Amino acid sequence: MIELHNISVSFDGQDVLSGLNFTLKNGEFVYLVGPTGAGKSSLLRLLYMDLKPHNGVVRVAEYDSETTKSRRIPLLRRRLGIVFQDFKLLDDRDVYENVAFALYVTNTKKSEIKKLVLQALADVGLSHKRGQMPNELSGGEQQRVVIARALVNAPSLLLADEPTGNLDPHASSEIMELLRKINMRGTAILMATHNYDLVRKYPARIVKLENGKLFDVELKERI
Repeated sequence: MIELHNISVSFDGQDVLSGLNFTLKNGEFVYLVGPTGAGKSSLLRLLYMDLKPHNGVVRVAEYDSETTKSRRIPLLRRRLGIVFQDFKLLDDRDVYENVAFALYVTNTKKSEIKKLVLQALADVGLSHKRGQMPNELSGGEQQRVVIARALVNAPSLLLADEPTGNLDPHASSEIMELLRKINMRGTAILMATHNYDLVRKYPARIVKLENGKLFDVELKERI
């Protein structure tokens, strides 16, 4: 699903990622951990090709950073679901319209949109909130809307950048339960997080980004 080969990224002459290698298999759940400023968000940006490496090759499904033209990047992003820490919901649209927006931009048929949106909202337990505005929802509910929007195109890979970062412990656990359920259905997940309590509670493969390098760590190690 993901292959990074000898990746290097620099900003203002300073290496953020250097000679980085990584693979993620279909259906795998992987935590991405590391100190603030280590480059976790930059790594995720490489995967949805919002950032190009200065050296090396990024491969996601059948797309790679060397040969994929700019006009094909939207096709890659339709294969992905992306969940951000700060929700990025449209404040002037209700829950239904926020989820449907991801389908409008892909010219999905109207009859299909309703079916897909209602299914995605049912999957995250928010069918009864579909007519509410984002500011009427709790933080946990807003993140569920974001996940529904990410899932509505049936992605094979979900990228989650600190999805519990703005949530209380109870809401965080609910989001993790939801992500684990999504993963069990076959969607691969790469989740950047600082919440090591959740990592311990919901164990999976852990990779740590530090000093520009990425390496596997065990839960019992200091992460």
